[in-house]
Amino acid sequence: MDALWVIAERESGSLIVCNIGDPSRELFSIRDSPRHFYMLGSMGLASSIGLGLAMACQDERIIAIDGDGSVLMNLGSLATIADRSPENYLLVIIDNGSYGSTGGQATLSSRRADLASIALGAGFEEVSIVSDEQALLKALQDRKTRLIVAKVTPEVMECPLVGMDPRTIIDRFMRSASP
Repeated sequence: MDALWVIAERESGSLIVCNIGDPSRELFSIRDSPRHFYMLGSMGLASSIGLGLAMACQDERIIAIDGDGSVLMNLGSLATIADRSPENYLLVIIDNGSYGSTGGQATLSSRRADLASIALGAGFEEVSIVSDEQALLKALQDRKTRLIVAKVTPEVMECPLVGMDPRTIIDRFMRSASP
């Protein structure tokens, strides 16, 4: 399943915060948009940045794309997101069981850590677990869904670096997010 492609195609009107490393490079290559915030640093914080953005921009649909390794680095964000639970916010965890951007080292979600169960324990009322594109599309269409765990195989698409400096990324994203 190419989860990033599905999200980019289905959610072109949403503000998307994308995890550092290969996910940002892949999203940039699939479909660049001023409404995409490509993280070039701050591993583990896409979910937190997405939450803050959702609380500040309540008229926008906000999607944060995070990886399993990044979420495992910042588990506290799950409890905060579940507690606040803004209706315009969706967290998508791309769970490939590895740190794809650093060479494919196994994460704990490839062993015993179950991110969906952790999210439920953190207070999420419902978690969608998907493993194919149709299920992901259905979960994206359900506006009550706050968290999707997309189980994917650990593949990395060969992509160029995001061809913008951080200032350009944030400036165009902020203009796009402004009312």
